[in-house]
Amino acid sequence: MADGGNFRDGLARRIADFDRKAAGVAADEAEQERQLVLAEFSLDTWARLPLERYALGPTGYERPGTSFCRLLEYGTNAFGSIRGGSAAKHIVYQHRTGEWRIVPSALRRLDVQKAWEAVRAEFVSAFAAAAEGAYERIDELESLSYGQALTTKALAIYFPDAFFPVFSASHVRYFTALLGGRPHQYSSGVRTWRANRELLELIHKTDEFAGWRPHEVMRFLYAFHDPRPRDRLVWKIAPGERAGLWDDCLANRRIRVAWDEVGSLGQYESDQDLKEALDQYWPQSTGGNLRLARQLLAFRDLEPGDLIVANRGKSEVLAVGTITEGYSFAPDLETHRHTVGVGWDSSYAQLFDSPRHAWQQTFAKVPAGLWREIRQGRRTALPEAAGPTAESEAELPDAVRTVRELLDHKGQVVLQGPPGTGKTRLALSVALAMAGRGDQIEAPPEERAAALSELSKIPEGAAAARLTMVTFHPSYGYEDFVEGFKPAAAADGSGLNLTMTDGLFRRVCTAAEAAPDDTHLIVVDEINRGDLPRVLGELITLLELDKRGSVSVTLPTSGRQQTVPPNVRIIGTMNSADRSVGHIDAAIRRRFAFFDVPPDLDVLDGEIEGLGLADFLEGLNAKLDLSFGPDHLLGQAYLLAGDRPLVTAEQLSNAFHHEIVPLVADYCLGQPDLLRSVLGTLVDNNTGRVVQTNPMDLPGMLADEFVAARTAGDEAPGDEDTGGWGDE
Repeated sequence: MADGGNFRDGLARRIADFDRKAAGVAADEAEQERQLVLAEFSLDTWARLPLERYALGPTGYERPGTSFCRLLEYGTNAFGSIRGGSAAKHIVYQHRTGEWRIVPSALRRLDVQKAWEAVRAEFVSAFAAAAEGAYERIDELESLSYGQALTTKALAIYFPDAFFPVFSASHVRYFTALLGGRPHQYSSGVRTWRANRELLELIHKTDEFAGWRPHEVMRFLYAFHDPRPRDRLVWKIAPGERAGLWDDCLANRRIRVAWDEVGSLGQYESDQDLKEALDQYWPQSTGGNLRLARQLLAFRDLEPGDLIVANRGKSEVLAVGTITEGYSFAPDLETHRHTVGVGWDSSYAQLFDSPRHAWQQTFAKVPAGLWREIRQGRRTALPEAAGPTAESEAELPDAVRTVRELLDHKGQVVLQGPPGTGKTRLALSVALAMAGRGDQIEAPPEERAAALSELSKIPEGAAAARLTMVTFHPSYGYEDFVEGFKPAAAADGSGLNLTMTDGLFRRVCTAAEAAPDDTHLIVVDEINRGDLPRVLGELITLLELDKRGSVSVTLPTSGRQQTVPPNVRIIGTMNSADRSVGHIDAAIRRRFAFFDVPPDLDVLDGEIEGLGLADFLEGLNAKLDLSFGPDHLLGQAYLLAGDRPLVTAEQLSNAFHHEIVPLVADYCLGQPDLLRSVLGTLVDNNTGRVVQTNPMDLPGMLADEFVAARTAGDEAPGDEDTGGWGDE
C-alpha cells in the first residue's frame, strides 16, 4: 500500500513536470459535463423523478440524455469515471428482457415502482443531508450502500466543493493511504462517500495543492500515482473481420467488436448471465459461449491505461493501443456496437515470421513473451517514451499477479484445477516474480529452469533456499515437515541413533528469520494428498498473518518455541479431479486462499493438419463438462511439448492415445457408453474401445468430432471463416 512519507519525496519535481494547463482544460470539460447533468436533472426535480428518467435500461443505453444513470456512467467521463462492471451498481435497472432488477434485498418484495420510490427517497435524503453539511446522515441510507460509486458521483455533481472526483472505493482508499490517511479508512464498513470526504480533507491539508481545482489534483494523482497495477494483462482484439473496421477504429480512436444481439454488456452481472444470452442467439456454440462471455466481460471492464493489440489475421500487428475511455454500447453504429476508447500507436505495426493461430479469434491474451517480441519489433524512429509502455517493470501474467496479491493478503494459497492446467508452473512463476525475476517467467525453457534452479539452491550457511518444493503423499508426516526423531549414524560408527531433526518447514522458518528481507516460498505439490492436520500439527494457528512473528507455540516433541516469520509463504497445488483423496480440513481451508486454474486455451496457438489445438481442447472439454462437471476437464499441458504447442500429427497421436484417452477412460470408470458420450465416433460400437488410426488421419477425425459439431450452423456477425468465433 502507498506510503504518505514517500508521496512528499520528490513532490515538487513531479508538480513541475505536471502539465497543469492541460489538466485545467480537462477540469473545464468536467464542469461542462456537470452543468449538463444539472440542466437535465436539477435537485428540485428529484422528489418526482420517474423511474424511466433515472434507470439504465434498454432505452437508457441509447443516448446520454435518456436517463440519469446513463448520463453518469457514459456521458460524464471527464468529471470522473464509474464505468466497468454491471448495471447492478445503479441499484435499480431494467434488464435486457424488460424485467426490472432491484438490487437491495430488502426492497425485492416490493413492486418495482414502490422500490424505486424508496430508493428515490434515499437519494433526496442524501442530497438534503449534504446541503446541510450533515454528511454522517448519508451513512444511514441502506439502499444507497448498494451503489456507492454512483451515489458518491451524484453527490459530487451536486456538491462539487464537498466531494473529490474519484469514485472507486479502492482508488479512494489508495490515495488516502498515499497522503497519510488513517488505517480505519480501509475498513469495509467505511462507505465510499465518507472515505471520499476524508481524502478531500487530506488534499486540503497538502500545501502544495493550494489553489488547485479538484480535477487538477485528481489528474495529478492518476498521472504519477496510478493505483491500477502496471503489469496488467494485454489483450489482442481484432477490429472486425480481416480488420475491416481498422480505418474507423484508427480515425475515431476506438476498438469495436460484434455480438450486437446481446445488447449492452452492462446488463450482465455474471459470465453465466451473458452466456445464457449468447446461447439464445448461437445455440450451436454453447460449448464455447462461456469462454466468449468471459472475454466480452473482460472487454467491457477494460480501464484507462490498459493495453490492447490490434491485429489483421494471424501474422500482422496493426497498432498497440492504450485504453482512454471505458466501454460503451453504440446503437447508432450499423454493426460492431460494443466500443471502447483507445489511443493508438501505429509504430508497433509489424509482421510475424510465423502465424499465431490463437489470433484467429477476436480476443486472445498476449503472453508476456509475445508482448516483449511485439515491443522489440516496434519501429525505433520514435522515442520509447512516446509509446504506451515506457516502463521498466516487467509485465507479469495476470494469474501470477493475482496469486501474488493473494499471498500478500493471506500468506497461503492453494491452486486448484483439472490435471494439466499448469498449476505447478504457475506456482513457480509466482516464485520468480516474488524474487524479482519476473522477466524469466516467459523466458526460453533453459533460462527459466536456470533461474528456478538458482532460487532452489541453499546458500552456504543457510538452512533452506528461497524456493523449496515438496510433494505430499499419505505417508508424509509431522516429523518430515516440522520436527521429529530420525535415525542417524552414531559418531563412533557403532550403529544408528535417533536424533532430533528439523523438518522442512522449520528449516525454511530458520532461513527466513536469518534473511528477513527475502521472501521464502514453499511449493507443496498435491497438497490434498497429505494428512494436513497431522502434517501441520499445532502450526496451523501460526499460519495466520496476524500471528506471524508475534505468537509462538511449544513444539510437543522437542519442547522448543516456534514462530512463523512474516516472510514465509506457502503455495499448494491440488488436482480437482482426484477422487482418491478427501476435501481439505475446514480449519486449514480457512487459512488458505483458493485460486482456480482453468485450462488456458490461449497458449495453444497452433494447428496440426488444419485442426486448431485450442478448438479441439475446447470441444473435448465441453463434452467432459457435460458428462462429469468442471472438475474433470483437461488442461492445455496435454497438447504442449515443453512450452510450445504440438506441431506434428505423430505428436498429437501419441498425446491423444497415450495421455488423453487413458485419463478420459478413467473418468468414465470403464463404462463404454460414458466413453462414447465423450469421444463419440472415435469409440468402436462393437468393442467399446477407442479406434486406432494413422496419425495423419487423426487431426481430421478430431476436427469432425470436437470442432465441426460445435460450430456447425454458427453465423456470428462478421465471422465468415471461424464459425462464429472470431473476427478474422
